[in-house]
Amino acid sequence: GFTQVPLESARSTKHGVHRGMSSVTIPPPACMLRPLEAPFRYLFGPGPSNVPPRILAAGGRPIIGHMHSEMFGIMNDIKKGIQYAFQTSNNMTLAMSGSGHTAMECAVFNIVEPGESVLVAINGIWGERVAEIAERMGAKVHTLFKTPGGHFTNAEIEQALAKHKPVLFFLAHGESSSGLVHPVDGVGDICHKYNCLLLVDSVASLGAAPLLMDQQNIDILYTGSQKALNAPPGTAPISFSERACHKMFNRKTKPVSYLLDMTHLSNYWGNDGKPERKYHHTGPVSGFFALRESLAILAEMGLENSWSHHTEVAEYLWKGLEDLGLKLFIKDKDLRLPSVTTIAIPEGYDWKELLAYIMKHHQIEFTGGLGPSVGMVLRIGLMGYNCNKANAAMALAALEDALKQCRKSKA
Repeated sequence: GFTQVPLESARSTKHGVHRGMSSVTIPPPACMLRPLEAPFRYLFGPGPSNVPPRILAAGGRPIIGHMHSEMFGIMNDIKKGIQYAFQTSNNMTLAMSGSGHTAMECAVFNIVEPGESVLVAINGIWGERVAEIAERMGAKVHTLFKTPGGHFTNAEIEQALAKHKPVLFFLAHGESSSGLVHPVDGVGDICHKYNCLLLVDSVASLGAAPLLMDQQNIDILYTGSQKALNAPPGTAPISFSERACHKMFNRKTKPVSYLLDMTHLSNYWGNDGKPERKYHHTGPVSGFFALRESLAILAEMGLENSWSHHTEVAEYLWKGLEDLGLKLFIKDKDLRLPSVTTIAIPEGYDWKELLAYIMKHHQIEFTGGLGPSVGMVLRIGLMGYNCNKANAAMALAALEDALKQCRKSKA
């Protein structure tokens, strides 16, 4: 048993002060006694995008418990909303408690076992990330490589599948670091011919570029909440095909992550056929409220309308950029990601100076490249709520102003 501490020793005898009281040596920080300040910005980069009032309001509602029956109802709605957005009837559909990387890790950790072979298409930063994640959990990683802006033919993919015999092939549908939307038709069929599962990243493309999970035979598809869905960052829809579930739930070893283990997550989301959901972790309740609202907005608008709207605004932006004398980084229109447009950095300019000028004088965020595309491109994103011609015109005016003001003298 515990020994009882005599009461005297717990007090400072001189002043009668509780020792607990006098042990605070770090004062309240001055910054914490000031109110929160965050500026309003036009987020016209590759994400996060501005959150519409309706989604902010949903996220600001009083929370309920993460295990309340009403919360399970909201999670069921989210599942249906994701099935619509992904165009899938997969039962194993849910949202991760975390950003897009959480879904990326969930897919790799649950599907792949240590020592198994994985093939990763790298044509920007997202393939690099998946390759690193797979390497860290002990997979044998093989890569297909192109510089940013490049894409892979189905013949190149098939050749690599035949050679490496992977259990999983990764492809980024929306390669936001280069502004490329990758063709997916036929890839799933080729993967299945070699008994391989197809994992696709649609973080930057969902709702902006056509993607049909079931029709295109994609086995695992994920996205993020903060791009064309316009919810705050922090939740990530993901779905697994029957084929993927068969591999995932017949493992010899447990996944390396407890938090991301689909045996637990499938129960938390009511997808495992068990009568009762058990506590696994506390999901982001407010984040789920906001995600449900964002999926509702997409359902009201309709997927086809969302796709054509993004294309229309992107084409308006592309023309405006070319009229300013700028060169688009992705030459082939059909391979341009409608949600994130990449511009070749104009000659005679410092790209960091252009971005800083636009932020300071126009309160608009554009970004430079990411990973392998740094120093190659400027990126403009108009997604979901931000995707309209008025915003495209505002973006073009800001860029035109910066091009006039930031001209570099030719040395």
